[in-house]
Amino acid sequence: MELTWHGHSTWYVDVDGTTMLIDPFFDNPKTSLSPSDVDDPDYLLLTHGHADHIGHAGEFSDATVVATPELAAYVEDEFGLADAVGGMGMNVGGTVELGDAYVTMHRADHTNGANTGYEHGLGMPTGFVVSDTKPTQVADSESTTFYHAGDTGLMTEMRDVIGPFLEPDAAAVPIGDHFTMGPWQAAIAVDWLNVDHAFPMHYDTFPPIEQDPQDFVREVAATGSSAEVHVLEADEPFDLGEALGR
Repeated sequence: MELTWHGHSTWYVDVDGTTMLIDPFFDNPKTSLSPSDVDDPDYLLLTHGHADHIGHAGEFSDATVVATPELAAYVEDEFGLADAVGGMGMNVGGTVELGDAYVTMHRADHTNGANTGYEHGLGMPTGFVVSDTKPTQVADSESTTFYHAGDTGLMTEMRDVIGPFLEPDAAAVPIGDHFTMGPWQAAIAVDWLNVDHAFPMHYDTFPPIEQDPQDFVREVAATGSSAEVHVLEADEPFDLGEALGR
């Protein structure tokens, strides 16, 4: 599994040739790319409807949308993205097979909506657990699993459900504070998730979320977690399978 962070919460994920773009927003200071520079993904995963997460969704019209039914309907109206997984999107708790990948949707603690001159409810904010094997109650030490937490506050489901049952090997967590977790709560999330690798995201895009990611590195260490924190340079691929020795 290859992961590429494009700044903010935008990730490109390649699972054995099945490609996914999560929360496309390239108007951020970390990336040097524009949407046209990115290979067209097979699937477009949208955690929620805030503009800094769907701002460039319309640039990927050939991708199948993976989002809640409410958000899938909204991006169809707003961007003409008519192709949604299952014909209508998916919802929290569900797992869908996408080519060689399996994607499980989990809730995030955040808000949702679109300010376009009217209030449009977009369903629950979410995160995604992406794996190369179907999740079951039988632990699979050979599977490779990545958790994109979306925009979220710290929540006990990370400790009680996502960590022990969905078993992510790696997690991307927001550290910007103000609108999401800051470094210390994000570090607790990493500890609860019991991941081997952690990536900070959703920081430095706007003044309210400017952060030194080394604060996050120190906070993770302070929890006693053995996770390795990677402060990535944007647009540089990270081979998760290789990092896990698989």
